[in-house]
Amino acid sequence: MQAQSLAELTRVFARIGCLSFGGPAGQIALMQRELVEDRGWIEQGAFLRALNLCHLLPGPEAQQLATWIGWRLHGVRGGLIAGLLFVLPGAAVMLGLSLLYVVAAGLHWFAALFLGIKAAVLAIVLQALMRIAKRALGTRFKIVLAIMAGAALALLHAPFPLVIVAAGLAGGLAAGWKPALLDLHAAPSGTEPGESGRRLAAATIVTAAVWLFIWALPLAGILLTLGPHHVLWQIGLFFSRLAIVTFGGAYAVLAYMAQAAVSRFDWLSPGEMADGLGLAETTPGPLIMVTQFVGFIAAWRNPAPFTPLVAGLLGAGLTIWVTFAPCFLWIFACAPWMERLERMARLQGALAAITAAVVGVIANLALWFALHVLFRQVSETGLPDLASLDWRAAVIAAQAVLLLFGLKHGIAATMAFCSAAGLVLSVIPFS
Repeated sequence: MQAQSLAELTRVFARIGCLSFGGPAGQIALMQRELVEDRGWIEQGAFLRALNLCHLLPGPEAQQLATWIGWRLHGVRGGLIAGLLFVLPGAAVMLGLSLLYVVAAGLHWFAALFLGIKAAVLAIVLQALMRIAKRALGTRFKIVLAIMAGAALALLHAPFPLVIVAAGLAGGLAAGWKPALLDLHAAPSGTEPGESGRRLAAATIVTAAVWLFIWALPLAGILLTLGPHHVLWQIGLFFSRLAIVTFGGAYAVLAYMAQAAVSRFDWLSPGEMADGLGLAETTPGPLIMVTQFVGFIAAWRNPAPFTPLVAGLLGAGLTIWVTFAPCFLWIFACAPWMERLERMARLQGALAAITAAVVGVIANLALWFALHVLFRQVSETGLPDLASLDWRAAVIAAQAVLLLFGLKHGIAATMAFCSAAGLVLSVIPFS
């Protein structure tokens, strides 16, 4: 593993944070290329095992993986730098777009720009899916697990946690019966748990307590100053609960979040919820950043005793805080146990099987995204109306595939080209 300075870590993750388009598949693939393949800062096996751990935790797995990498390289300081830089560029872009949205909703160039970006994301996700599948599906058993996971989600509408638990159980059984099915390697050597294990447990408890305090601090301030009926308290409490149940990424909780934000709290309309998702899909960082848009709009429209601008900024900031503070809690509390967990053969098998299943999950999400980008109308059963095909999106997506796979252009250049293409093609009528 190559040495690197804290300043170099900061520069690299600032770049990753600005280029982390394409959802978790694209973001994980970007970190794989930048940190494992190009720089050799993290070994491939450690990268995949950490990814397995992140898939088991609530919250955006890509952001947690970035935090773990920073922690692995430079401790808590590195984890904070990597985790924050993964989020802040997207948060800044989303805040700017949210401001534009409330003051100039319906701008034509917005839709045109997003047409190109979303079409380019299809190619980026495809590239990421192929890269991750190549590394995670090394045996026929893993391939079968990936196919079954994707089919269970797409055809049976199985809950994501159930798919993950089933894959983990299958992997644990396979590891004890025939490890070759999962291509398991020898676990890294290390000292056995003893008194050091007790010290580690005590440190973990302290870490969890500190981050629980950090997580709850703004909520306590709001409760004491504004009371339990203020919109900021509702925002903080709702998104804190959401952070605990966000297994499987943002898509797993989007339906629940939309229903609550629209029907229960009446913060925004169904159409505005869809607009927020579109903004999140076209900005860097985790897709769960759509929560920031919802928090901004909710506070903007219920500003007292602040101005709408101040209330919107507070709502957006509070949402980001309670969404991502738990991610640092999970990683800093669980990461020190990684080496001990790696020495458990059945757990290794379970995590390897979960990684394979997640490939199917990502494939299912990529299919969902493609249908909603390429077609204007998709039925509740998931079937598209073929007559609603947006030929402009299809053309841009095909050119993005050519740029990434054929001409080997980078993500930034591909996104820039496709954004420009969206603006140009938007002057041509859809039908």
